[in-house]
Amino acid sequence: MIADNTHFPTKHEIHQPRIVISVDDFAHIEALAEAAMQRNPALAERLLDELSRACIVTAEEMPKTAVGIGSSVTYKDEASGQERRVTLVYPDEADIARQRISVMTPIGVALLGLSEGAAFYWDTRNDQRLMLTVTQVEQPVTTGIVGD
Repeated sequence: MIADNTHFPTKHEIHQPRIVISVDDFAHIEALAEAAMQRNPALAERLLDELSRACIVTAEEMPKTAVGIGSSVTYKDEASGQERRVTLVYPDEADIARQRISVMTPIGVALLGLSEGAAFYWDTRNDQRLMLTVTQVEQPVTTGIVGD
């Protein structure tokens, strides 16, 4: 029998990419995570872990290539080469049919704060470990028009 030398890194062996979050998004997301502690503690703890290692910046300092709430992000599955484009949103705006992914989902937590070129491991519901790479980030278009 031939030994399978495939090694998948553990959580502690994986270099976690740098994440950047705007101060406005940070406060809202932190409140969502704390509110989710009772109904989904594993996801809430993961999100709080991500927030604890984030670089918090003002909205003006937020890099255009970093994933924030409202950003459209394209990521690539390195094994299959398939790309998927989603928009990261708050839970009340989520709509999987329109590729609007909640920040309160495992993939939403994983994408939050990443920049173009960042790679991360993703564990599927079928216990498969995939490497995904952020290939493009687009920020929402703002009109700059202030209401009367």
